[in-house]
Amino acid sequence: MLTILSLQITIFSLVALGFLVKRIGLIGEQGQKNLTDLVIYVVLPCNILVAFQNGTDEESLMPYLVILLIATGIQLISLVYGKIMYRRQPEGRRKCLQYATLCNNAGFIGNPIAEGIYGVEGLALASVYLIPTRIMMWSSGLAMFSGVNDRKAAIKRVLLHPCIISCALGIILMVTGFQLPSIVLTPIQTVARCNTALSMMVIGMILERIDLKHFWDKTVMIYSLHRLLIMPFLFWCICRLLPINETVFGVSVILTAMPAGATTSILAEKYGMESEFATKLVITSTLLSLPTVFLWNLFLV
Repeated sequence: MLTILSLQITIFSLVALGFLVKRIGLIGEQGQKNLTDLVIYVVLPCNILVAFQNGTDEESLMPYLVILLIATGIQLISLVYGKIMYRRQPEGRRKCLQYATLCNNAGFIGNPIAEGIYGVEGLALASVYLIPTRIMMWSSGLAMFSGVNDRKAAIKRVLLHPCIISCALGIILMVTGFQLPSIVLTPIQTVARCNTALSMMVIGMILERIDLKHFWDKTVMIYSLHRLLIMPFLFWCICRLLPINETVFGVSVILTAMPAGATTSILAEKYGMESEFATKLVITSTLLSLPTVFLWNLFLV
């Protein structure tokens, strides 16, 4: 409990710092975008690669295969869940809600939390868990907004994503037992250590946009209830029936309890699907996830 509490206090502090630097104008919108890209395309891939440098025997591969299968099942259930729950919403809102149900922020927020609770093993498992999520994000998720299901382009985009490339390289390193030379590994490890600090600060910068006067939305609150509590509990029940170890179980559940992914508002803006509503989904669920993730941690550990 002390470890979880310490992690949550750290996260709150980093989010507050990001909020502050954005509020006082130390960093602007372009700087925030650049920082976000830096985390996604440089820091997080380094973090993933470092995580896979641990565990090289064949027996250790089984948990990764198990969590990959669990994550695939969760994605398929989430796809159906969103289509059923929000089928009566207007088109613009419906697409935002369905995408946000399918694609949460398990990578951006979930990775540092999985690492903080379960250590390096948790981060490696979280990295594998995210493979089906990223595949769905750039295939079915993108098709929700665009109305175009270009499988060839989607596959290309997934395979070229730095996080997917890092996972592939990491798995190769883990299977072969090859250790990167220190002259290569040390710079990667140094960059990887920035992941939690930078990702949480970016979340704080996103939260700085909130206009409390016009922010209340009943539909957003209902979505947050489903995304942060009901869906994780559903998957908790399912995973509890499976013969899996506690780390795989914990990582699987905690990553389903993450808020809406930031790409929800980005894609909504690009395809003209109520981007303001999408931003409310992201920011509100992110705010509410701070206490709910703490509660899930207490429940799981």
